[in-house]
Amino acid sequence: MRARHTAHSVPAFPVYSAAFLSPGELVLGGGGGASKTGIKNKIRLYKVDEFLTMKLKDELELESGEDAPMSMAAHPDGDSFVCGINSAADKVAKGENTNCRIYSVDDDDKLHLVSATGTLDKDDPEDYQKVTVLSPDGSFLAVGGHHDLSVLTFPALVTVTTRLERGELYDVAFNATTMVVATTINLLVYSLAEKGNSPNEKGKAKEDPVVLDTPRTIERPKLPGGETGTFRVARFHPVDPRIFYTVINTTPGRGGKSSPRKAYIVRWNAETWKVDRIRKVGDKGLTTFDISDNGKWIAYGSSDCSVGLLDSYTLAPLLSILKSHEFPSTVLRFNPTSKLLVSGSADNTVRIISIPEGLGDSSWVSALTILLAIFFVLFGIALQLFMTGVI
Repeated sequence: MRARHTAHSVPAFPVYSAAFLSPGELVLGGGGGASKTGIKNKIRLYKVDEFLTMKLKDELELESGEDAPMSMAAHPDGDSFVCGINSAADKVAKGENTNCRIYSVDDDDKLHLVSATGTLDKDDPEDYQKVTVLSPDGSFLAVGGHHDLSVLTFPALVTVTTRLERGELYDVAFNATTMVVATTINLLVYSLAEKGNSPNEKGKAKEDPVVLDTPRTIERPKLPGGETGTFRVARFHPVDPRIFYTVINTTPGRGGKSSPRKAYIVRWNAETWKVDRIRKVGDKGLTTFDISDNGKWIAYGSSDCSVGLLDSYTLAPLLSILKSHEFPSTVLRFNPTSKLLVSGSADNTVRIISIPEGLGDSSWVSALTILLAIFFVLFGIALQLFMTGVI
């Protein structure tokens, strides 16, 4: 099936992060980074619609020397979002890196900084907030760099921090009762304690900090052909919390062997943590991933610059756009109605894709037709054997 899609040029604005505040409000983060490229680091608010148009509503330029917004997540209320932005190098060196920042959008479509705090390892000036994830109800916020994970209550930002002893942090996923941390080598499954209020010394209520138990560790699954790989993405199905997804990019062979860096999407049973299905989606590693809010579709961006969609239940391919950008996709987001998909890239472009109505429905019909045909053939054979007295 073909999909309508349009590329939009955003000159001097390499895109690295994005979030939808509403079906038609898109926030983008990008820029030249901390290096002196002359390209300003900014947060932009756009209006997008079903006609695949994109109109700039507001722009917030970051302070000189600060990094580009490298990760972003929108709060379910649609009025605020969280960004990972490193402070200028001199502040980072002094341990004053306010990397975790909350922004809001007012009634006049203007962007405002609400609050900021530091969560990263102060002894690692090269670290940055690569992970920014809010829980479905917006009560928990997980942010992390290479090895340090901070889980905060939102918006109070009461925090607990843990350092990952094995592997590098790549993603975090929430459902109502569970948080899963994806490192390069394993999944760490935590049960989330409910927040509560308890009195402080002055008798006033205070918000209890997050409590994390000892996690259950899930190792990487066996891949076809005995290949090894690393986790890159972790995500719960938005409708059925029993379904969980990971992306695994294979690692190069030992001894300098040159082999394709294949990409696999793995569907797990989140109750037993057994693998339900594995699908190879390309001979290049995946760079981006998202699941539609209606739970029907998986979108992925590949390092070969393509963007593809799969059926979220069967992992069957539904459509592909082979040349979405000149550089690989850096961020991929469905809007809340699951009608639009936006892909951004460091090549200063944004592609808006209209999801065809009924996408994937025909595959279910075809599969059902095939299954019914097989059933009737087998039933006919059994009936004939019965009538002839064979069985």
